[in-house]
Amino acid sequence: MAPRLDFSSWWWKDTRKGTPVVVKMENPNYSVVEIDGPDAAFRPVEKSRGKNAKQVTWVLLLKAHRAVGCLIWVATFFWSLLGVIKKRLFFQQDVAMASEKLGKGKLLFSVIKAFLVTSLVILCFEVVAYFKGWHYFVNHNLHIPRTSEIQGLLHMVYVAWLSFRGDYLAPLIQALSQFCIVLFLIQSVDRLILSLGCFWIKYKKIKPRIEGDPFKSEDVEGSGYEYPMVLVQIPMCNEREEAILNLMGFVSTDLIQVYEQSISAVCQLDWPKERLLIQVLDDSDDESTQWLIKGEVSKWSQRGVNIIYRHRLVRTGYKAGNLKSAMSCDYVKVYEFVAIFDADFQPNPDFLKQTVPHFKDNPELGLVQARWAFVNKDENLLTRLQNINLCFHFEVEQQVNGVFLNFFGFNGTAGVWRIKALEESGGWLERTTVEDMDIAVRAHLNGWKFIFLDDVKVLCEVPESYEAYRKQQHRWHSGPMQLFRLCLPAILTSRIAMWKKANLVLLFFLLRKLILPFYSFTLFCIILPLTMFVPEAELPVWVICYVPVFMSFLNILPAPKSIPFIIPYLLFENTMSVTKFNAMVSGLFQLGSSYEWVVTKKAGRSSESDLLAAAERESKTTNQPPICRGASESELATLNQLKEQREAAPPPVRKVNKIYRKELALAFLLLTASVRSLLAAQGVHFYFLLFQGVTFLLVGLDLIGEQMS
Repeated sequence: MAPRLDFSSWWWKDTRKGTPVVVKMENPNYSVVEIDGPDAAFRPVEKSRGKNAKQVTWVLLLKAHRAVGCLIWVATFFWSLLGVIKKRLFFQQDVAMASEKLGKGKLLFSVIKAFLVTSLVILCFEVVAYFKGWHYFVNHNLHIPRTSEIQGLLHMVYVAWLSFRGDYLAPLIQALSQFCIVLFLIQSVDRLILSLGCFWIKYKKIKPRIEGDPFKSEDVEGSGYEYPMVLVQIPMCNEREEAILNLMGFVSTDLIQVYEQSISAVCQLDWPKERLLIQVLDDSDDESTQWLIKGEVSKWSQRGVNIIYRHRLVRTGYKAGNLKSAMSCDYVKVYEFVAIFDADFQPNPDFLKQTVPHFKDNPELGLVQARWAFVNKDENLLTRLQNINLCFHFEVEQQVNGVFLNFFGFNGTAGVWRIKALEESGGWLERTTVEDMDIAVRAHLNGWKFIFLDDVKVLCEVPESYEAYRKQQHRWHSGPMQLFRLCLPAILTSRIAMWKKANLVLLFFLLRKLILPFYSFTLFCIILPLTMFVPEAELPVWVICYVPVFMSFLNILPAPKSIPFIIPYLLFENTMSVTKFNAMVSGLFQLGSSYEWVVTKKAGRSSESDLLAAAERESKTTNQPPICRGASESELATLNQLKEQREAAPPPVRKVNKIYRKELALAFLLLTASVRSLLAAQGVHFYFLLFQGVTFLLVGLDLIGEQMS
């Protein structure tokens, strides 16, 4: 007879011994008596505290009500989930999924589907075996039946499966899991050392300092000030959003356009105008967007700001090609430093006075990098989780490497370069999608030093939609592997110290760019579900629970207000390992998506102070056209034409969620493994697989972050 499917008896064992409860009916009351031993049945039954029929009925009704309520809640949850899935599938019938277009990621998706189908078949087989009473290898010391004990064809197949998984599958999975655990521990030690280094910096109050007045000249009188020539570059591409509405005077009170806020902030830098030149490097392929940015540049130019608009007819090399083209101008030769800001970055007016002085009397210094601060970090759960990651990156990784190694990866924006360092390192190259990391590595190989300023912050945005964040992460993890292939020979043959070479190869590239996404995806998304179907290969509880939670706690320390999100952060990071692993593989093996560049979409949000400053500027110029000042008749005609096009334009596209098939497939794989863990009575594994599977499900249905149109 098949055993009763009662998992609670496995997870919570009752230490009391005795036979089941005996109910003795005495008219008119019921009394409940428990027999505590085998001889108690022959002793006189003592009368216990009685309960009448109404009391028993009310207790049963209360329990029944709770059970029905629980069932209704579960049914409502699954019904809502099915409705969401149906809605997502309906919207995706005529929309090509960007994550899978052009065959990108199909190989990984096929492998995950194969694992999912296999796990479902094995789960069905295990459930049948459970009800048949075949509990071999629930404990792998149990007896495997001999041929004479085989009960039938199905039993024979099941015994063959047990032998095959015990003799062949388990050793392979165990070896792979041990390899991943070693990588996991090495990466955890590296993360711990970085955190200790950050604590030491805070304790000793180590920070780059500016001595005296760096701009005071050393002439005879001693009363003059000398400022170096600084070039500021703002590379942008299709930074439009709702720009036409702003152009025609319909300015929103809570939204400043991306291109407008960046140009406005840079034009208000506190630096002598004759020693500063601003280049707006527009790579937009939309003519209306070009006119809008031209109008913004014209507005600030009329106010006396030394600003130039540049547009390339041939957009090659993405951002690297844009910067390379701008640096080739003849007038750049008279400038000593160049500051770079992406389109959504808003530096404070004193940014140059806080960064440029560090170059004085320090001829080996090539880069000064400032920290990012986010105006929309509390917008939704996705932005909160990104804030945790980026706070650790800047405050721990960048700061520790800057203090102890004088090297870190350039972040591509909010930094000031010595132009001589750029030129001697080969300038901007278009060979990868991480041109910022590329120039940083080449400058390091040429002996230049870097400084990171943790107390100088530049406002910017993080992506608010999962689609934009996913594409950003793909570029950030594919490019470094592509760069590693290209830079490895140069690193090995360079003249820098051996320990610097080891740091670049082993820590900077392999450990933090390759090993991290590899073990995270392999260990928690592949091996852990497999161990549920091959219980002979086990993962210790400390690998699944204790060490990841401790590492997540270290990651979240630079953002202490985010501590309540430690569990969602851990689950979301494991979910993102799919995208990072896929990007790492595509970059390492030069697959089709390794050179994909998609501009990260931003909402154009600004801080409260920025909005007040914008309102004040507008109030001072209410009697003059805000953008058309100084425009020719042809430009006015073009702007009027844009207004007519806007009025005749169709309504905005409805924003819908997308479906991410790899994440959904892994969600069902993990949930299937969680069901299998019930049969093996593995409580911690069950909860981890359940919550991780639900997280994959939410991400796969695009239920995290804002929606995309």
